[in-house]
Amino acid sequence: MYKRERELINLFKYNRLHSYFHLLETKGKIMKNKVDLFLDSGAFSAWSQGSYIDIQEYINFIKEHQDVISVYANLDVIRDPEATWKNQRIMEKAGLNPLPVFHYGEDIKWLKRYLNRGHKGIAIGGMVTKERSHLYDFLDGIFLNHICDSEGFPTVRVHGFGLTSLRLMFRYPWYSVDSTSWVVTGRMGSIYVPRFRGGEWIYDEDSWKIAVSSRSPNTKEAGKHIETLPPKQKQLVLDYIHSKGYQLGKSVFKTVPAGYELKENERWADKKPKDKTASRQVEVIEEPGVCNKYQLRDEMNIIYFQDLEQSMPEWPWPFKKKNKVQGLGL
Repeated sequence: MYKRERELINLFKYNRLHSYFHLLETKGKIMKNKVDLFLDSGAFSAWSQGSYIDIQEYINFIKEHQDVISVYANLDVIRDPEATWKNQRIMEKAGLNPLPVFHYGEDIKWLKRYLNRGHKGIAIGGMVTKERSHLYDFLDGIFLNHICDSEGFPTVRVHGFGLTSLRLMFRYPWYSVDSTSWVVTGRMGSIYVPRFRGGEWIYDEDSWKIAVSSRSPNTKEAGKHIETLPPKQKQLVLDYIHSKGYQLGKSVFKTVPAGYELKENERWADKKPKDKTASRQVEVIEEPGVCNKYQLRDEMNIIYFQDLEQSMPEWPWPFKKKNKVQGLGL
């Protein structure tokens, strides 16, 4: 990770989320610098990989690292709300106060049970793969009927697991959300660019997601890459990149024979062929920038979400049901 990237991450105002399941895969390593950590059990990742998380080991881990973990979620059981409830009670009897977890599609009685017991916070999960139109109906009902008072203000703090839609972020009074979209987007060759209107960057609308990588498959598709945008739109994206202190960069490509040895500022642009006599493509980085450094794209996407965070209304703010809106294209 670039030094600048680490510095930017440390500027986030709220907790940084870690997955217990993924920490297990890295032999339990946890960040030692002083930062408020939000620990998710990683139940979905474990479930999707056919793995099992031992609740007593999870409890022990939390107790061992309570100096850096400020919030920790219950060990939820995917598609089994009763087992999730039992785990909540087990952790509480062990002297912990886990954040309850309620999932999309579960009977609302489980949410009511947590709220009736006086929990001040609740996490909502199971939303990652669901269509946004379905989530509108689901979340409208939850916030209107169970979370918010008669004036629309939330009565408990709600965390949204894996919430990537900006429309959903701004529609409901979340206390916090988490998402890996900033890093996935950068590694896939793109950056977030806010809307621009009236001389200002607009953050409370869906952003543009612009492909900038010199190795992107969209480099020759009209309107799919910064190099194929109409001139005014391309200049707007460049203005945004420059306003954050970054450059687009420049790369050129060349074909080299088998046995070629990379020089400084060169890297392979294709996979190693099975045929050892075949030629290969090399990318020559003439000017480093977001087009050829994923770390710089990561940094720009972190900055985007920091700016987004600053533009969010101060919690708590009221939820008023609005008409459903569709995503915007570039």
